Amino acid sequence: MRTCPGFRTALRTLATALALLTAASPGMANTLTQNVSWIIDRADTPVGYRLVAYGDSLYSGYNGSVAYAAKYSAPVVDGEYLSAAWKADIEVVRRTKTGAVASDIYYNKVVAERSYMQAAHTRVVALAMCGNDALQARTAFKSQTGTCDYSGLAAAVNTCRTYLAASMDFINANAYPGVKLKIVSNVYYPGFDADWALSSCRDATTGTPVNMQTMFLGWVARLNFWICRIAWEKNFQCADNFGQYMAVDYDSNGDGIVDSEALRYVPGEDEVSYYNRITRTLHDTIHDANRHLTSRTSSADYIQSDDIHPTYTGETVRAGIFGGTSGVGPPRHTSPTKSSIWNLYGTERMGWTLSTSNPAAP
Repeated sequence: MRTCPGFRTALRTLATALALLTAASPGMANTLTQNVSWIIDRADTPVGYRLVAYGDSLYSGYNGSVAYAAKYSAPVVDGEYLSAAWKADIEVVRRTKTGAVASDIYYNKVVAERSYMQAAHTRVVALAMCGNDALQARTAFKSQTGTCDYSGLAAAVNTCRTYLAASMDFINANAYPGVKLKIVSNVYYPGFDADWALSSCRDATTGTPVNMQTMFLGWVARLNFWICRIAWEKNFQCADNFGQYMAVDYDSNGDGIVDSEALRYVPGEDEVSYYNRITRTLHDTIHDANRHLTSRTSSADYIQSDDIHPTYTGETVRAGIFGGTSGVGPPRHTSPTKSSIWNLYGTERMGWTLSTSNPAAP
């Protein structure tokens, strides 16, 4: 059967799209670039500043599509808060790769695309990495049989520390000198409830399977400790997504602190203290983010149906297999205080968490 060249081109495009969709799945080594530039345009001012976000799907607005991403990803939400506080237009530039491990983000985003943070109107540089290193290590552990090997989990933490520190050093050395805020986001624990199961491998000491949720929680605690500790050491702020996603928005244990705030990393805290606080003292306040209690009677779903990526609201924009895109639009709200939906979707909560470190003026 003969086919026309246009039909063959269409088939190749479709095949590429399907391959990229598979590559963007959790635990895979391949990645899906999703770059978007979006200008938040206020009607009352021509002044503009830039927020640059380097990272993975935490910032990309990934929604399962190879061609589109959520317009209101966490950096854009933060941009709206900046726009309101500064009474200025804000250009939010996402240089992101869904599925990318820390080394990929360092070499191919932070370093290769440094020009975006070097522009004279840049005021905020945000960073998100290490989540896919963790997802891949978790997937590999779950496939083990025989004696459990924990070295892959430890390696993921060490790799994160290496490339996170390198990324922060590079940003400190190369970002425009007028940047007012450098901030990193730590990782929440997707699939928390699903991990309440025994491993297929057996611990070498006890000879029995391990409870994966218990084991992974301690491991995530160590990962998040180093994300926030390195940030503190290198003059970055740390946006604590773990606490904001994984605990309720009221004081459930009577310690006088709202649970989602109690889990926050304390600047200067040592690893043992943080680990014990997360895995022991406050362990019973940690819950799956698929049902985040915003009050004692209301809840919100922060995780998409894939049990990994943040939920979002609003339109999508082209970003992916056919390249990035740019656009402009008005802010959805014009007050620097919490929006009416700040705690109803994953990206809205993450964007608000970023905004709590925003400087008062550009």
